[in-house]
Amino acid sequence: MSRIERISLEELSAVLQRSGVVGAGGAGFPTYAKLDKRADTIIMNCAECEPLLKLHRQLLEHNAGEIVQAFHMLAETMEAKEAVIGIKKAYKGAIAALRECIGEYPEIRLGLLEEVYPAGDEVVLIYEVTGKVVPPGGLPIGSGVAVFNVETVYNIYRAVTQEKPVQDKLVSIVGEVEHPVTVRLPLGCSIEEAVRQAGTVTTENPVYFIGGPMMGFEGNGNLPVTKTTNAVLVLPEEHLLVQRKRRKSSIDLKRAAAACCQCSMCTDLCPRHLLGHPIEPHKFMRAATCKDIQDTDIFLNTMFCSSCGLCENYSCMQGLSPRSLIADYKAGLRAHGIKPPKAEAAPAAAEREFRRAPMKRLMARLDLTKYDKPAPLNANGQTVECKKVKLMLSQHIGAPAVPVVSVGDEVKRGQMAARPAEGLSVAVHASISGKVTEVTDKYMVILA
Repeated sequence: MSRIERISLEELSAVLQRSGVVGAGGAGFPTYAKLDKRADTIIMNCAECEPLLKLHRQLLEHNAGEIVQAFHMLAETMEAKEAVIGIKKAYKGAIAALRECIGEYPEIRLGLLEEVYPAGDEVVLIYEVTGKVVPPGGLPIGSGVAVFNVETVYNIYRAVTQEKPVQDKLVSIVGEVEHPVTVRLPLGCSIEEAVRQAGTVTTENPVYFIGGPMMGFEGNGNLPVTKTTNAVLVLPEEHLLVQRKRRKSSIDLKRAAAACCQCSMCTDLCPRHLLGHPIEPHKFMRAATCKDIQDTDIFLNTMFCSSCGLCENYSCMQGLSPRSLIADYKAGLRAHGIKPPKAEAAPAAAEREFRRAPMKRLMARLDLTKYDKPAPLNANGQTVECKKVKLMLSQHIGAPAVPVVSVGDEVKRGQMAARPAEGLSVAVHASISGKVTEVTDKYMVILA
């Protein structure tokens, strides 16, 4: 395997924008916009933040050489002094694969993490492997750090060495399925088609959680796979997580008013609060349920919540919903044009080390332990064949891509189907070969 030639920041930025590379998970931030020479440290995130997800460690174990090469190239291009791979100690296969190939790259080191949630949260990860605290509401680059996840780095490798744009996505299919598996799917294939790759669904009236049990959302089988779809968790309709997701905010508020005893466990275990961010869910619960607006900072500081869900899925002994209610308030503030207040982080709490949520205990509380199965990466690595795809034009933060094909056009797999718009945007490419049958300002449909 030959080394990747060094490339200029401007050239790499153009390649990544043209190839449609974005964060392969989370919000899908365009990767070219993260190429910033202010970053003296770059981090590759292999923490698999959500329970049951395995695709990043699996990809790293199978393609460590290519991924480490691309990570080294990123460090060179960005002139970063240090490149850290944040990975949990439990991922022994991936760690062994990394140790075989990182020796020739002196700037790369492993940042070993405990098996806790949410180790993959960007702010938590940065603190764990560098000791730096990202200020409340701040971006990692303000602290001289840039973070990329494993699949994103692999997509960078494919874009630079193979001129291969992002046209498929690794997705773990787990839960109530016959054969849990991680498969490579063409972008735009349906969730229903994705679930079929794991064999028979083993529950009646299945519910699809897209993205993971903690921060994912309930979707339906017609939704398309996008560049940020990491997992589909199939659950029975009566499962605890499904019932929690379907609760109404108006009922949540009444339950909180009746049952919140201000024990402060939600705050005591909040990962951002323990890093000194001014987010205190228990105070919010009291103020919101009592309609007490004397201290407006309590409401404004909800904008520093990461929505990790630990407070309502692990910490609260009453089964209340701080995260969901906070999300509603944050959405309301944003809708009225209110931005996060300026705030400084207090020193990280000394007790933080003893207030982490072990992943095994979290899965047990959420009744997910029985679904913790291997879900192996399909051996041949080939993309699943699909007869129809619905390509969303906005699979990333920023402006939607602009179609460059029309109804009736024949397209080839990998062909640019929508160009980057002005401003922050990336291209979208055909994920199958076929005929374009529909084009709107939000999506396009291709039939093989």
